[in-house]
Amino acid sequence: MARPRSTLVSIEDTPFYHCISKCVRQSWLTGVDKYTGKSYEHRRDWVESRILELAEVFAIDVAAYAVMSNHLHLVLRVDIFEANSWTDREVVEHWHQLFKGTDITQKFAQGEVIESFEVAGLKHSIAQYRSRLSDISWFMRALNEPIARRANKEDGCTGRFWEGRFKSQALLDETAVLACMAYVDLNPIRAKVADTPETSDFTSIQKRIKAAIKGEQPEALLPFVGNEQKEMVKGLMFSVKDYLQLVDETGRIIRADKRGAISPESQKILNRLNIPQENWLKLTTEFSRLFKGPVGTPQELDVYCEHLERKRRQGAANCQRWLCSS
Repeated sequence: MARPRSTLVSIEDTPFYHCISKCVRQSWLTGVDKYTGKSYEHRRDWVESRILELAEVFAIDVAAYAVMSNHLHLVLRVDIFEANSWTDREVVEHWHQLFKGTDITQKFAQGEVIESFEVAGLKHSIAQYRSRLSDISWFMRALNEPIARRANKEDGCTGRFWEGRFKSQALLDETAVLACMAYVDLNPIRAKVADTPETSDFTSIQKRIKAAIKGEQPEALLPFVGNEQKEMVKGLMFSVKDYLQLVDETGRIIRADKRGAISPESQKILNRLNIPQENWLKLTTEFSRLFKGPVGTPQELDVYCEHLERKRRQGAANCQRWLCSS
């Protein structure tokens, strides 16, 4: 039986979550359907464009994504501090980029006078929107529903396009976050639909590489900010150059037809994460198979389960085996 989303998300323990949505029909989300020969490649642009659009609207950052043939992966970071810092008008403006809102919120957004009897309703709507704009379930709803409608219209049918629920798992430490990001970014290489990260179309790694060539980082993605944690800059506490090199070298090892090895520079990242190279390769090739629930050290898993009042520590054995170097 599926768990309520409220028993899976604990912002107190981590803002990072790995989300997966799969198509429920035989026809593909993207790519070429091997049964009919029909190409759905154009849908990849639908999905990627929508992901990047939502990253600008929600108080949720996109750390990684990959749009595959019949499913998609996302690594998201919930930023409730950003949502709470928005003014009431900013909350309404963000919400109206995606949804119509109410007559009262429309009046408020247009600067019209709000009558006294409308104030309570307006405040309720704003509080509701603020909460939803930092909610993973609403992010995934805003992503999946428009894609499903467009695909159904194109296919001339009705009914479910996605599985009933998207899957999500908490990433409880930086090792889990970085390993999951690399796992997501290397999806096309493992699936043998791309030879290198830079040729992996409609993925976050390709977008990061294109920006890095210009000495930049993609505005729509959660940035790498290096190791300057003392300034509390929002972002991933590694350098983008180190991450791109680590993913490239990992991809070369995964590909049987390419020579590859972890360089001393990339080994420094693994040393910082306190994870052996063989564990890293296992995580980045089998992450979804190894972990069906939250991912982190046994100590972090204990705290997470305690906060959510969960008696069973799902995946504890694999967390112990693959995330602990001892």
